[in-house]
Amino acid sequence: MGNVVVEKSGKTVEEAISLALEQLDVSEDQVEIEILQENSSKGILGLKKEKEAKVKVTLHDYAIEIANDFLGELFDKMKLDVKINIEEVEEKLKVNIESEKSGIIIGRHGETLDAIQFITSIVVNRNNPIYKKVIIDTEGYRDKREQTLENLANRLAKKAIDTQKSVSLEPMNPYERRIIHATLQKNDKIETYSVGEEPHRKVIIKSID
Repeated sequence: MGNVVVEKSGKTVEEAISLALEQLDVSEDQVEIEILQENSSKGILGLKKEKEAKVKVTLHDYAIEIANDFLGELFDKMKLDVKINIEEVEEKLKVNIESEKSGIIIGRHGETLDAIQFITSIVVNRNNPIYKKVIIDTEGYRDKREQTLENLANRLAKKAIDTQKSVSLEPMNPYERRIIHATLQKNDKIETYSVGEEPHRKVIIKSID
């Protein structure tokens, strides 16, 4: 997504700018303002015709720069040497972190990586009128974790069917629980549901055969 541009008219330049800032929900120091037309009054045969002011206000999209600066500062404080690669695809910021200490960045079951992703999303979207989903990965962890969870879901579903007993998984975050549910949703011999409160919420696999 590129820059956000709004054109507004008003009785005065100040009013037009104010209307544009209100629509974007930002302050004047966050935008670039171009005056397209000054307000004026012209008299023709004794008649006055008011001409409204018109402005173009551009909100520059600094999402990538904000994410890069924040993550750079964060990893400096963590004393980690990293290479940050960011690309924007369909209003999503895909961030890949390269580091010799990726295990520290990932944490137990990806908890540290998820926390970094969550905080970065807050920082990026704090003053951005267009929400950007932030996805942070390192060493292909998320794809590997997804495959691991899919294999786990299928293995435990078979166990539930063979034993005719419900199987309880360990607590997982919402993203990982969705992977379990999605993997097994077409299996008509079992059902899945979540129980418990965050952060201890977990998936139950139950045989219905």
